[in-house]
Amino acid sequence: MTRIFKTALAALWLTLGAVAAQAGPVQDLLQEQGDLIEQSSRRTIQPAIEAIVASGLPRVQPVLQAWQDKALWRDGEGRFWRVIEEGGAEILVDVDTGERIGPAETDAMAQIKPNSGIRALIGTALVQFQLSDPDPARRREALVSISRDPEPELLAPLRAAIETETDADLHARKIRLERLLTMRFGTDEAGRVAAIEALSTDTAVETRAALNPLLTTRLAVVPAGATPEGNLARALQPGGEELSITAAYARLVDAGLAPARPSAADIRAALEAHREGGRVGGVALETLGDPAARARAYDALAREGLVPPRVEESDVAAMLGAHDFFDVYAEPSAAVTDAARAAITSIGIRVGALQGVDIGLDALSLASIYFLAAIGLAVTFGVMGVINMAHGEFIMMGAYTAYLVQQIVPDRTLSLIAALPAAFIVTFVAGVAMERLVIRHLYHRPLETLLATFGISIALQQLAKIIFGTQARPLTAPDWLGGAWIVNDVVGISHIRIAIFVLALMFLGFFLFLMKRTRLGLETRAVTQNPGMAASVGIDPNRVNMLTFGLGSGIAGIAGVAIGLYAKVTSEMGADYIVQSFMTVVVGGVGNIWGTLAGAAMIGGLQKGIEVLNPSNTLAAQTWMIVAVIIFIQFRPRGIIALRGRAAGD
Repeated sequence: MTRIFKTALAALWLTLGAVAAQAGPVQDLLQEQGDLIEQSSRRTIQPAIEAIVASGLPRVQPVLQAWQDKALWRDGEGRFWRVIEEGGAEILVDVDTGERIGPAETDAMAQIKPNSGIRALIGTALVQFQLSDPDPARRREALVSISRDPEPELLAPLRAAIETETDADLHARKIRLERLLTMRFGTDEAGRVAAIEALSTDTAVETRAALNPLLTTRLAVVPAGATPEGNLARALQPGGEELSITAAYARLVDAGLAPARPSAADIRAALEAHREGGRVGGVALETLGDPAARARAYDALAREGLVPPRVEESDVAAMLGAHDFFDVYAEPSAAVTDAARAAITSIGIRVGALQGVDIGLDALSLASIYFLAAIGLAVTFGVMGVINMAHGEFIMMGAYTAYLVQQIVPDRTLSLIAALPAAFIVTFVAGVAMERLVIRHLYHRPLETLLATFGISIALQQLAKIIFGTQARPLTAPDWLGGAWIVNDVVGISHIRIAIFVLALMFLGFFLFLMKRTRLGLETRAVTQNPGMAASVGIDPNRVNMLTFGLGSGIAGIAGVAIGLYAKVTSEMGADYIVQSFMTVVVGGVGNIWGTLAGAAMIGGLQKGIEVLNPSNTLAAQTWMIVAVIIFIQFRPRGIIALRGRAAGD
């Protein structure tokens, strides 16, 4: 009973709304194209979509949207309706007025179900309306849609939408997209050339991808002395770098201007297929091991018309000499191809310069990492003269400390803030313990110090493996350190590398302040230069050495936190940086913080430059870097910034 009542009510609402539905211009338009719409065939639907869009009626956009969303229905009398859902009920909406007519009885109606192909066509049509949508997000989506699937018919509405755009960023994007479409689909040669010239400074990948098809060529062949029709790119010489003899002759064969050359395999197969009574072409089978005999047998078969004739090298040369070869642009306009070629050259120069900037940023970030790793070593080795082979393990301890803090503090930002002092404290204590137990007994005995700290290094690695295992542990950066600073399609640097660079600058300032403006720094410099004199004025050299070594170890721990955000955290991670750290200190100048900074810049830039020249082999790049450092030290053994005075003599 309820079902009958709903059907009757729906029929009543349809009857009451029939006059309005039939009289509306959108309704009339839909009914004119009704058969095509209801067929839902991609091959035949385009005229219907074009007619609806070309009508310019204000209610066309919601109708197209409803059609794309399968919310367009047709009743038994051929009238079209939009059907929406409200509160779990289906409601009829007039396609002309947008008014709600009443409940929909969809059982008595036919749903228009466009397939994916038709929905794509409707989506292209909707883009034209979305370009002027009041919502900036919809306009931005429309531009992305056009960029993804550009069509010639979108050029006119895009041009019209530029004039009314109020958002500066979207206005610039519309202008750029209009130039890209004009370059490809424009009908005015001068307009296309102007669009190309305007894009000649745009280094975006999208621009280069749009320019390259304008310079695609096809290989044309004509009789010698003739000139092919079309926009000529260049003449080609068979046997040159751009056109091999094999490719040139294959083009003659494809054009029907020369016979195909049977290959050695073709000749063998033909001889095998025409064996008769122990002979082929009158040649005995046992003599076919001789190439000349195979040639005679095959030529005999060719004279009988059984196989295609052989083509000698002299025939190939004669046929190639009788024809000229050209590359012809697929683009018929010479002005357009000239402009595209000039634009690509200009963009190529800019891209090369930007790639240099990008490599420089990478080198700067790598130098920041090496500086962080080496600044603690600059204290223990550069200032105190202690060869600490376990310095890399202090970096590793700092990274693992940060990992443990993250397990306790789930918030990534808070855990990072807590990890920095925690890593410093842990490695400072470890450094003080190492100095008190081992290093203090080995001052001025570099070989024994090296061996002892190398043994400690191995022991700390094994201890880390026992505690944390051999698998890399994740040290997750906060969300605000995710992503990258993208300048354009060529230049970009990750936020983590920027943070490491800032941290390196902070530590440079901290170290300079510590050594120049604090009592500990003054005492450290005094003990380093003359321990006996320092002790005579009341400075305890043992205490200063202990604090200085602990300070260098603590700085290494903080460096481990920063490096752990960028690299993998394993028990061997310190070994990846110990060699570069020592090279940084030695190349920069032992005992000089500015030298350490200069050494990090040199090592980072040198390694990145070698990697660019040999990108497929990082190990080889590191090897060449070490060789270059050894050569540098031969000419400047005291480093880039050498100490002067009595300290240098020590």
